[in-house]
Amino acid sequence: MTDWIERAREVAAKLAVDAVERDRRGETPYQKVQLLKDTGLVTLLGPAEHGGGGQSWETAYRVIREVAKADGSIGQLLGYHYLWAWAARLVATDAQVAAVEELYTTGNLFFGGAVNPRDSDLTITEDGDDIVYNGHKSFSTGGKVSDLTVLEGVLAGTEDHIFAIVPSQQEGITFHDDWDNIGQRLTESGSVTISDVRVPWASAAGYVDRKFRPLVYNTLNVPAIQLVFTNFYLGIAQGALETALAYTRDRTRPWPYGGDDKQAASEEWYILDGYGDLQAKLWAVEALVDKAGAAISRVLHAPREELTPEARGEVAVLIAAAKQRAVDTGLEIGTKIFELTGARASASKYGLDRFWRNLRTHSLHDPLPYKRREVGEYALLGAYPTPTWYT
Repeated sequence: MTDWIERAREVAAKLAVDAVERDRRGETPYQKVQLLKDTGLVTLLGPAEHGGGGQSWETAYRVIREVAKADGSIGQLLGYHYLWAWAARLVATDAQVAAVEELYTTGNLFFGGAVNPRDSDLTITEDGDDIVYNGHKSFSTGGKVSDLTVLEGVLAGTEDHIFAIVPSQQEGITFHDDWDNIGQRLTESGSVTISDVRVPWASAAGYVDRKFRPLVYNTLNVPAIQLVFTNFYLGIAQGALETALAYTRDRTRPWPYGGDDKQAASEEWYILDGYGDLQAKLWAVEALVDKAGAAISRVLHAPREELTPEARGEVAVLIAAAKQRAVDTGLEIGTKIFELTGARASASKYGLDRFWRNLRTHSLHDPLPYKRREVGEYALLGAYPTPTWYT
């Protein structure tokens, strides 16, 4: 794990050089995704026999976090890529898993996904030995920087959901370049239209003779991506605190009108108190997130048939707890650092606002009170979250 985290830190150092300017410009991050490819981070989870890193999800989560310290958008892109690269393992047959993992690992390909449960499902129709996807999704993270896109829809006349992996660059997929939010500006998360995208029935994930064979393991997609969220939230919070600490050491001036004048801001009791409080809270979040990462990594890498609803529930509750603490602590840090760095730190050139904007934007993905309720129901009633598109 150590070597991969160090590699991620080297990537983060390169991202940090122009992070403020890139956030301001909002350009499609082709070069930064290429950086992820060139450093091997894209194939970290890929099988070693195909040239991948052969690493665990526990390592992947730590790598996401390191990248997000420098740039929350690139951390999100990498995290979503890992989830969609694992999508075949979550729902596909053994043969399909082998084919997808060889394809993306040997090709060093980057994933995006047009799977937004709040929209209407894509419509799937049958045409001989093919299925055909049509529809529109409000969000498709990865968009134009992706090589492969995960589609999900419902087969017409049934309630059968079907996942498939298709090339992103084709006539039937139109990315609309309409992602214009206050944060996570470089995630290419705009809308997409899917028009007559054909997939062989043989590539319908998890289907054998046009029938799906469900496993509890199939439902790990949501806890896995919720912990992806949690790790880039935590990375954003860590980046905010580290950036603020550096600013205070170099630039913050002591307050000369308090009756207890200091020679340096680093001697101010209220600044020491503030940073001490934020650092302690952040260390607590890190410990909880790491515990959750180890727990889900164990089940993600175990034989798929062995996962029980109870084991899945334990992991989901732990991730719900970690997510709420990462969001609450991160938003507090994103605001509090301005009180500790001083008025001049609000200048646009320093970009300290991007941490709060990034975390605030994505943490609205699904309501945090429902995560607190999941933990409360477990603590009070011993109840596990019911698997849904968001739990």
